[in-house]
Amino acid sequence: MRQSSRHAVRPTTVLRREALTAAVPVALAALLAAAGPATAGTGGAPGVGDPYFPLAGNGGYHVDHYGLTLRYDPTSRHLDGAAVLTARATQDLTRFDLDFKGLKVTGLTVDHDRAQYRRDGQELVVTPRRPLHKDEEFRVAVTYSGIPEQVTDPDGSADGWIRTDDGAFVAGEPQGAMTWFPANNHPKDKSSYDITVTVPEGRTAVANGALVGQRTAHGQSTFHWRQIEPMAAYLATATIGKFKVEQYTTRDGIRVYNAVDPREASRAAPVLKKLPSVLEWESRLFGPYPFRNAGSIVDHAPNVGYALETQSRPLYDSAPDLSTLVHESAHQWFGDSVSLTSWKDIWLNEGFATYAEWLYSEQHGGDSAQKTFDGLYRHPASDHLWAFPPGDPGSGKNIFDTPVYERGAMALHELRTAVGDRTFFGILRAWAAEHRDGHGTTAQFVRLAERKSGKDLNHLFTTWLYSPGKPNEA
Repeated sequence: MRQSSRHAVRPTTVLRREALTAAVPVALAALLAAAGPATAGTGGAPGVGDPYFPLAGNGGYHVDHYGLTLRYDPTSRHLDGAAVLTARATQDLTRFDLDFKGLKVTGLTVDHDRAQYRRDGQELVVTPRRPLHKDEEFRVAVTYSGIPEQVTDPDGSADGWIRTDDGAFVAGEPQGAMTWFPANNHPKDKSSYDITVTVPEGRTAVANGALVGQRTAHGQSTFHWRQIEPMAAYLATATIGKFKVEQYTTRDGIRVYNAVDPREASRAAPVLKKLPSVLEWESRLFGPYPFRNAGSIVDHAPNVGYALETQSRPLYDSAPDLSTLVHESAHQWFGDSVSLTSWKDIWLNEGFATYAEWLYSEQHGGDSAQKTFDGLYRHPASDHLWAFPPGDPGSGKNIFDTPVYERGAMALHELRTAVGDRTFFGILRAWAAEHRDGHGTTAQFVRLAERKSGKDLNHLFTTWLYSPGKPNEA
């Protein structure tokens, strides 16, 4: 994720961040309504224990697949939704939680039986009619409606379902998925998705993966998207607006779908034209592109202030510059395919994507990565760049702040200097390959770097990732 340049605090600072085909019938909603409060029993934890977002995600189960069916009216801002989660219990359960905030639940079943539920802040606490056993597959169906409201993140930025003048800018990092569908909302839980969105004719709804169906009838257009590779909930989108659409296939067989707000089209075109070459270049450095689909969503959302690496199709609040395109594309490897285990390790996403910008500049006639590193290192010890170590930002407020991006990239450059280019790029490719469609931690990355290089790198990583203040020159 990367903040738009027009919102940057200082020139060298990279900050933050970078589906119903018909309304749910009233009779069905009444039939499915919950019967009362949940009872005591063996429940899954209300969060996965993330140190920065303790209620994010849920314990006791894994979601294999989300089927989301949405209908949205941009004029009234009203959303009708139906979510079907196919899940597997990882422990015996008499109740479990879903992350879901704001919208009214109109019905809920577990394995087609009406289930009890109650709201507890951002938690939807569900008690099925019968207990669920460890390793049992089960199906949760939730119908809901209302006006979705964005959330405000610890750093003050907007997140979730963000209304625009012609639709919605739907961005979920780190908390926003729960504003538009019930989820196991932590990067540790990755799933496949079908997202179907119905909007007024003339609007386009863009989500992740492949567009597998589109139809228009009776003044309404429906778009069905399918993301088959595992995806964290925060990387899902259902962005809606008036878009110009471009589709093509790259020479590597990647299917590209670009949706651009006409107000941004002239400025976006020269940059989006470079997407195939950027993906080819990153594939040479990091290994094969991890998904079947690619593209961009360029909205006109001047109050948002960031871009997000929504899986397979990054989301931009306005026409991106080339560095931002490189950054968000690099996230498809680092952040999307290889996902976090804890938000504390966010440098594994943002430091890597920022270093991809440095490498692109170095290999395309711009400043070398060493020159960029040197320019940053000259910042005085009092500079915000050294405010906290990137491997331990300290709170959710800091995870999209300068040190995570820039000092995180500096740590990678120090690694490159220590082990040499051949070994360094081998480490990056191995990281992307060995953890593809999965997760990684900083400790795992350090072990990989030491295994590939044959060197003890503890001092390097301790200094650049975990030591407070400006590191001393070697």
